[in-house]
Amino acid sequence: MLAAQKRVFASVFPASSSETTVPTPVATPVLGFTGEGESFGGPQIPLAADPTFPSDIAAEQVRWNTAWHTATSFLKLPEEQITSAHADLDESQLRGRWMKDYSPDVSQAVSYLVSSAAQRHASTGVQPQDCDLVAWYTNEVRHHFLAYVRPLVTEYLHSEGDPGTALETFLRTLQVAQAIYLYPLKTGILALIEDGPKIELQFRTDLHAIIAYLLPRQAISDLLAKVIAADGSIVLGLPSSAGEDETHAVDEAKKRTLRFVKGFHSVGLGGDAAQRVFADVMNSLMTEYVKSTYAGQWESPSSITDNLRQWTENHFARFVVEVLECLRTSENPGGSNASAYSVSLSEVERWQEMAINRLGTLRVTELFNIVVEWDASKGAIEDLKHYVTTPAARTHLTSSFSSVLSSRLLQPGASTTEILQVYISIIRAFATLDPKGVLLDRVARPIRRYLRDREDTVKVIVEGLLADAEDAEGQPISPGGDVLVELAIELNRASELAAHDNDDAELDWDDMNWMPDPVDAGPDYKKSKNSDVIGSLISLFDTRDVFVKEFQNIMGERLLKKEFEFEKEIRLLELLKLRFGEGPLQACEVMLRDVLDSKRVDTVIRNDQNLSSTTSGREVADLHAKILSRLFWPALHEESFAIPSAIVELQKSYETGFETLKQSRKLTWLNALGQVTVELDLEDRVVTEEVQTWQASVIYAFNDPEDRPLPPSTKTVDQLIEELDMDETLVRNALTFWVGKLVLKEITRDTFQVLEVLEGSETGDHTAQAAVAAAAEAATSAAATSIRSAEDVALEKMQVYWQFIQGMLTNQGAMPLQRIIMMLKFAVPGGFPFSNEELKEFLGKMVSEGHLDLAAGNYKIVH
Repeated sequence: MLAAQKRVFASVFPASSSETTVPTPVATPVLGFTGEGESFGGPQIPLAADPTFPSDIAAEQVRWNTAWHTATSFLKLPEEQITSAHADLDESQLRGRWMKDYSPDVSQAVSYLVSSAAQRHASTGVQPQDCDLVAWYTNEVRHHFLAYVRPLVTEYLHSEGDPGTALETFLRTLQVAQAIYLYPLKTGILALIEDGPKIELQFRTDLHAIIAYLLPRQAISDLLAKVIAADGSIVLGLPSSAGEDETHAVDEAKKRTLRFVKGFHSVGLGGDAAQRVFADVMNSLMTEYVKSTYAGQWESPSSITDNLRQWTENHFARFVVEVLECLRTSENPGGSNASAYSVSLSEVERWQEMAINRLGTLRVTELFNIVVEWDASKGAIEDLKHYVTTPAARTHLTSSFSSVLSSRLLQPGASTTEILQVYISIIRAFATLDPKGVLLDRVARPIRRYLRDREDTVKVIVEGLLADAEDAEGQPISPGGDVLVELAIELNRASELAAHDNDDAELDWDDMNWMPDPVDAGPDYKKSKNSDVIGSLISLFDTRDVFVKEFQNIMGERLLKKEFEFEKEIRLLELLKLRFGEGPLQACEVMLRDVLDSKRVDTVIRNDQNLSSTTSGREVADLHAKILSRLFWPALHEESFAIPSAIVELQKSYETGFETLKQSRKLTWLNALGQVTVELDLEDRVVTEEVQTWQASVIYAFNDPEDRPLPPSTKTVDQLIEELDMDETLVRNALTFWVGKLVLKEITRDTFQVLEVLEGSETGDHTAQAAVAAAAEAATSAAATSIRSAEDVALEKMQVYWQFIQGMLTNQGAMPLQRIIMMLKFAVPGGFPFSNEELKEFLGKMVSEGHLDLAAGNYKIVH
């Protein structure tokens, strides 16, 4: 177009500028173009290149140039800025300077130019675009917009303050500029052109292209996104966005948004870029609405999915439809492309599915807390069931949840009890979410692997199974705390104990509700028909022997500490038989039968030997015994120490009665495992306590055999150790216990005296608090298990091979671990029964005790 204009103006101006547009002067010299090498105004070459070119063409050219000058002078725009202030003026106020009315001369010139453009082309051969007044005016508008409109509206885009105000000022400035640019065409030129509407549409298209190309697109998109996000949050009902008068705020926000959308389209900025901005904002608003409205809402039964579908249809989709309607009516009123902006029912359903997926994504991020709060969070699992309907969603859930478990749960700082409590909640929650168990199988694998590596996992599980499910008043104990009460509750549920033998059946041919494995199940997936919490925990290890051994240890503890009332243990053993079968628990059954038979045997022996104070007629201690079958009980502590002579006499009488009753069997007393009820008669008080046997022996050593007024009995630690032949640890434990009970006091270091009379200093708050603390410490130490741990038993057995190891290292010098193991396997009759790790741990203990030295991987004797 610029090249054509240059040819038109070349006959008038020596050189034309490509930067500015100047109207044609009144006096136009001659027709045609100056030839190369000829002076201005010289001989002319007819445009038709014909020697007989008619002479009246020159007069026509003068008339044309005069009309062109008149029209372009009228259409030239003022060299001034168009600001937002012009938008406040009406059309009458803009006339004269910006909107000029056509004078008769201008109307005549424009009419001549428009009507003779085609004839001029036919007679002279000049291209139509070279005599196109609309094209010239379009170029004039481009230069004016670039110089006087763009700088100002760009400042509006980057102005600080309210985005809505900035956007409205920006739009009003563009709208008034567009009105000014269109006014000369609408009031004059277009009415004289045969294809006026088409020319107007083309001019609008060119003007909109100029605006869209010359303005910063990213700044416009950012400002529009802020405004739509602010108003859209109110329209869509996001919490804390509408204020008090919600209805009025929603109406105002909707009107403002629709006004902006119409304004953008009216100035040519409502194309694909603006639609993408609107789509991005609506996408973000949907996510924000789901998070702000439904985060932490886990009540059951859940109606959130239904509410979300209604919100999508009645608010989200309706708002989108109204905006698209503005696009349709603004861009192509009544046109054939109206259907491009319509919304079908299938699209609304897709938006609803999008909202459900956003809700599912939210629930996945909350899943760890949902599991921890189970079953108060059952409603959230119901929401997730609508989300995990595709393999991609199921994979997203399991991978995200496994990552959260690794960072928040499977850490050294979490206790085994806490991990098992969460695992139990996961089993229950995922059983509701996915009854086929595929999702549980995926997320449980790292937890099960981690629990297998924890040393106290079996102990915690067994203690939970043997815990009390009800308190002393018969009320159920709520889960939580240091013991897995949940397992005791699960064990008591008969419905979960039925048909345990069929758990491993792959197919039940009588099950009419059978379904194939899910498509996303792994190749090693196997779902038990009746899997439950206890079954999942028991299957943590490849063999059930570890649980059975721990059952024996814990049940042995309970049987030894309790009297002869074992109804709970009997019921518990029967429940465990349903889980493990009778064979593995045979030893436990023998242990229980031992303590039950002991009650009958004890009664018979006491009557036969007159061991009861009521039958003997003399004041003696009541001695009761539990007779254990040594082969069926776990390893027991066998610490020996001196006991009071009166108790020794009773034990001998008891042995005689037992050998009479059970011929060919003998008793071996385990004094360290007994319990004693002690009554201490002091000068100002009587103290009664149930204590361990070594604690009773220690306090008995302070007893004065003769009832005479002597100073309170005093003993030192060394005296007690020698007199009682007792380990120092047990002696100090007993002394600490009795100091805490305000029976003894330490008068000097390691010297203790009976506290016959409590004085004011002993009963003060400080002393009492210290005594309670000491008693608590001693009670904790006194609660030492009667059953020896597997580590203690293994260490004792390892001591047998210590002599072999010492001999090898003494005779052959330093050796690495592998060579020591190899030589032990050859030297020990029957082979070395311990693993490499067990021997390494034992040698490490010897190193820490100073018996061995480890250097460069070799062990050597320390001399």
